[in-house]
Amino acid sequence: MRIPESELIINGDGSAFHIHIRPEQLADNIILVGDPGRVAMVKSFFSSVEAEGASREFVWATGLYGGKRFTVLSTGIGTDNIDIVMTELDALANVDFTTREIKPGHRTLNILRIGTCGAIQPEIPLGAFILSHISVGCDGLLNWYENRDKIALPDIEEAFKKHVHWNKHLPDPYFVRAGEEMVRRFEEDTVKGMTISASGFYGPQGRVVRLGLAMPDMLQDFESFEYKGWKITNFEMEGSALAGLAAQLGHNAATICCAIAHRYHKGANTDYKPRVAELVKFSLDRLAR
Repeated sequence: MRIPESELIINGDGSAFHIHIRPEQLADNIILVGDPGRVAMVKSFFSSVEAEGASREFVWATGLYGGKRFTVLSTGIGTDNIDIVMTELDALANVDFTTREIKPGHRTLNILRIGTCGAIQPEIPLGAFILSHISVGCDGLLNWYENRDKIALPDIEEAFKKHVHWNKHLPDPYFVRAGEEMVRRFEEDTVKGMTISASGFYGPQGRVVRLGLAMPDMLQDFESFEYKGWKITNFEMEGSALAGLAAQLGHNAATICCAIAHRYHKGANTDYKPRVAELVKFSLDRLAR
């Protein structure tokens, strides 16, 4: 089946519409970062750079690390941007950009999001590396796609909604596991995480500046929630869409974050860039094995 121009827009140079990467420029191993400025940090670890580009918040570079080819790409903030990035990355891998037809053989991408987060549980220290074994989408994005329940965890979803008194005006949350291969590579030396992907930085993460919250006790309820040994460990803003869309599209993906704020202890580290650089090096080493 040919995919119409209106559904998959391809630029005149043969690149994907938003991220401006051409199929031959995409590596199998992909690092996603939110901050466009963080691309330079990741790229600085490469032994060589073969191609790079930028469009809006989407900055990217493809190069070599440890003898393996990597693409690093910034997404900006939010799951809506992950919807764009994941769809276009998958298209680059699995759609013929000349014929606009799906390729007969599926190409699986290894995609790791490296970010920062706020810890929720009291025992998690600032600077900890938290691997999101399970991502919790509070944004509703995955609910727009068919077969959502095939990859979601409905039992824990219902227990969560009941425990936190989920507001009826909010989209149903979804719980999705990280890719098994990513968990295998990263489960040592990281905190086992069940991570909330919030649809905003302030109210959706329980912060009050001038506006009150629809669920005033959400932080305490999130911190006290437990299901078969799983607890909510941290907040970030993109991982659920990555986990959900990757599972739907057949890619191996996960999110790993450095805790730079602590919602339980009310602390934060604003000088976090050196620790994030350590996380980048740690992540590249694990993927290059």
